[in-house]
Amino acid sequence: MLLSPRRLHLRIPHCCSPAPAPSALLGGSGVVRRLGSGARRRGAVAMATDGRVERIASTIRVIPDFPKPGILFQDITTLLLDPQAFHDTTDLFVERYKDKGITVVAGVEARGFIFGPPIALAIGAKFVPIRKPKKLPGEVISEEYSLEYGTDKIEMHVGAVLPSDRALIVDDLIATGGTLCAAAKLIERVGAEVVECACVIELPELKGRDKLGDRPVFVLVKAD
Repeated sequence: MLLSPRRLHLRIPHCCSPAPAPSALLGGSGVVRRLGSGARRRGAVAMATDGRVERIASTIRVIPDFPKPGILFQDITTLLLDPQAFHDTTDLFVERYKDKGITVVAGVEARGFIFGPPIALAIGAKFVPIRKPKKLPGEVISEEYSLEYGTDKIEMHVGAVLPSDRALIVDDLIATGGTLCAAAKLIERVGAEVVECACVIELPELKGRDKLGDRPVFVLVKAD
């Protein structure tokens, strides 16, 4: 959820199209610029064919110097305040995965818990939370991953995912890819297949896809 120390604009993948963004100013280059906190902030680049993604991108707020100076935080809580944008976000994922034979949606703590359950319900899959240490009450398996300074760990209940399962991993954002990669390893350790990792936002400059290797990744909005 932490962004690199420079301002970002959101680039919409070519599968989606622009829609008019109320409360936005559209520059000549196609960059949507929104005014907030006394300064002009970049928003989504109008590049594609589905207006829902433009609407989603226009609701995502960038908070400078949070949680510490020099950090830009990409805030999806403003997306959640817009029922239509939230609905569109879920719908786009459901449309992609409804016919892929997904049997389990694994949500990564904590924002994967927001998007994962409605996707799981809509496609008829079970939802499995992947949590930080000491949050799950039963027997767990764990996977450690590297941070900039030190390591962290995520855990999953034993028996929640079966070898026969086809899994979708859901989170709000892919940055360095460490958490998603650890989640994928947890699922693969029990013999299940990771069909894809799905996120609302990607920060391509942090090269999270590289850490995930050949595992497929799908995102709605790219930031650069």
